[in-house]
Amino acid sequence: MSENKLHVKTMAEWAAEGKTPEYLYWVGCMGSYDDRAKKITKSFVSLLNKAGVEFGVLGEEESCSGDPAKRAGNEFLFQMQAKMNIEVLNGYGVKKIITTCPHCYNTFKNEYPDLGGEYEVVHHSELLEKLLEEKKLDIDESGYADKKITFHDPCYLGRANGQYEAPRNVLKHSGISIIEMPHHRENSVCCGAGGAQMFKEAENQREEIFVYRTREALGTKPDVIVTACAFCNTMITDGVKHFNKENEVKVLDLAEILVKKE
Repeated sequence: MSENKLHVKTMAEWAAEGKTPEYLYWVGCMGSYDDRAKKITKSFVSLLNKAGVEFGVLGEEESCSGDPAKRAGNEFLFQMQAKMNIEVLNGYGVKKIITTCPHCYNTFKNEYPDLGGEYEVVHHSELLEKLLEEKKLDIDESGYADKKITFHDPCYLGRANGQYEAPRNVLKHSGISIIEMPHHRENSVCCGAGGAQMFKEAENQREEIFVYRTREALGTKPDVIVTACAFCNTMITDGVKHFNKENEVKVLDLAEILVKKE
């Protein structure tokens, strides 16, 4: 779906009409500013449009969820960011939040309630699963059903929140059979970006985690490595390049798998 066909309204525009959409889509820092992650955002929005989901975004009113500050140990900065966000969200009467970022998902779901931010938080894998099961999202042949695909579990979706089935069910709805890595689900291995590690130099070790994890993924001989986190996407893409496999193996987000290839 081309960019000019995407339909997105800000919460301010919804409010001007005297309405509140069912969901607030929290785009996140990666989804807003990283060129690769923007493609994930656009793919997901195209699916929301296709399913007729009412949602709004904050646009320029959106700030960072505070996850990097929290993981880096700056609790004061995290609480400042969180309280500012809660004031904006509550001002618009937000009840449900969708996010494509497991880091934001975990932060909103498990840490905002302590600061007065009570919301129903949904990861995009969970919403896509729901839309597919309710027949609100009809997926045509995406072009990947005949490909060898492995799935990488994001830490903040899987081990932190116990959600392993939703992304796999979404892929199954697309006719995809997953080739699991040796370490998967609760035994999965981090991509190396969690805990704000993406923003600092690697510590001394035999090899970086993203190299280890990508080697394991490539061991399944995949055509595509699928994940459901922009941070994981970045790290595994770097890993694929490390092994000089970028012309052979694609790294895609769950939402991108569902968007029919032009």
